[in-house]
Amino acid sequence: MTPDPLFDFSGKVALITGGSRGLGYQMAFALAQRGADTIIASRKMEACEKVAEEIRALGGRAHAVSAHVGKWDECDRLIEESYKAFGRLDILINNAGMSPAVPSHDMPENLFDSVLNLNFKGPFRLASQVGKRMSDGDGGCIINISSIAATEAMPGVVPYSGAKAALNAMTVSMSKEYAPKVRVNTIQAGPFLTDIADAWSEEAREAQPVALGRPGQPEEIVTAALMLASPSSSYTTGAILRVDGGPR
Repeated sequence: MTPDPLFDFSGKVALITGGSRGLGYQMAFALAQRGADTIIASRKMEACEKVAEEIRALGGRAHAVSAHVGKWDECDRLIEESYKAFGRLDILINNAGMSPAVPSHDMPENLFDSVLNLNFKGPFRLASQVGKRMSDGDGGCIINISSIAATEAMPGVVPYSGAKAALNAMTVSMSKEYAPKVRVNTIQAGPFLTDIADAWSEEAREAQPVALGRPGQPEEIVTAALMLASPSSSYTTGAILRVDGGPR
């Protein structure tokens, strides 16, 4: 396809965590279709390589990296491998996450730590280290994938809600810290039919208490991500963009 000039990512390099499935897959593929070189990262190398092969089959350049981005040493290795593969990073999408449903009074400490590590600690490390490199270089943009759980009552996933609220706060602060060369924004996602929806009831998979009355399809995240990633959005930073089907 011939990209619209406003959404032409030729010559850009994008790193997408949790890029082998769900929202991450959709964003990675959309960027690759529009010319970006992509780095697909998740814990399972086989899944990452499968997506990379799909992109290569379309004529794009893609690199697969297995990494647990809830651990700082793994984050640092992912960054080094990304720069080694393509020599630069222009777009970072912090998408990897987990949201196990456990009553707050039953939450074990190790699971609490795992939720915060993957949803906030790792994204902080990646954004801070990549943001500094971007700021020292040619600039770039960072997109954090948050959740409506950050701002709405979501019983049973309180550590996840707290981590996503922290991600929102991080976005606003880092947008100032690494300005003017680095833009940092957040997509605050609502209920999407990704793997997490496998645990939902059939009713929840059909209807949601949002303005549009339904859960989102994974590909419906794409236009928001392309807008925030586009160099044409050069005056947009520190934004929390809701993609959630509307008010509850």
